[in-house]
Parts: sequence; C-alpha cells; structure tokens
Amino acid sequence: MSTETAATPRLRQSGFSLVELVIAIVIVGIGLAALLIPIITATRSSADPLIRKQTLAVAEALLEEIELKPFANPAGGFAGAATQANRPLFDDVNDYNGFTTNGIFTLDGVAIPALASYNVTNVSVVGTALGAITAANAVLISVTVTGPGGDAITLAAYRTNYF
Repeated sequence: MSTETAATPRLRQSGFSLVELVIAIVIVGIGLAALLIPIITATRSSADPLIRKQTLAVAEALLEEIELKPFANPAGGFAGAATQANRPLFDDVNDYNGFTTNGIFTLDGVAIPALASYNVTNVSVVGTALGAITAANAVLISVTVTGPGGDAITLAAYRTNYF
C-alpha cells in the first residue's frame, strides 16, 4: 500500500499586492498634480471675471450715453469743461471730449458707492472721416474705464451727423 496522501490543490489568489497599490496611488497623484498645476496658475493669474464684466458694463453705459446725445452743439448750448460737475449740462457728443472721473456717478451726479473703485480714465471724441462721410460729419468716440485691479477696457464707436 502506498502512503500517498492526496494533495489538496492550492487556491490562487487574484488582485493587487499592497506594494502595487501604493505605487499606483503615487503615479495617479503625480499625474493629477501635473494636470492641476496649469489650471491653478491660470485661475490665480486671471482677472476676476466679475470685475472685468462690471468694467465693461460701465464703459458700455457711458458710450451709449454719449452716442445718444445730438451730434452738433445746439444754439446757446453748453461750452464748459468736461467735468463730472458739468455732466448734466452736456448737450452734444463733443462735450464729453476729455471727460474723466474718479468713481462712477449717475447722470444726475450721484456717486454709486459700489463702483467707487472704477474710474473713467479717458473719453475722446475726435472728428474722423468714415468712408464717404467727412470728418466734419463723423466722430470716433473712445471710452476707457479702469477697474479695481487696474485693468482698463477701451470701447470705441463712430457717431455720424445723420439728417
């Protein structure tokens, strides 16, 4: 008789060892860090979108205000300096040439506290020929507004003396 014992089959275990898991976690962590560094840098160095949008809105509002004024100075119209104190008296587009403010004000001259750190740094109204329209009948209006971060937005539009 043989004394052979029946060998019990060994069960094979599947999966990852602890060392393999740690290596995989380290590789994934390095990969994520490499992907997130450019995103974090871009976010940190970009201007706040709300400030930029508000600066643009202020510039658009002032540009529209200017465009809605008559082209020519009416008889006996305003002829003073382009200051915030005189703004309610402006009666044509050329009155805004050289206009600047520290802070943003309503048309009536009331300061808007939430916009105190925004400034109109330059408004220029220059006679410019536009195609067949002579410089005497067309102006290029440029409005520059600076936000709290120092970023400036300049908008420009033509205004013609249409009949």
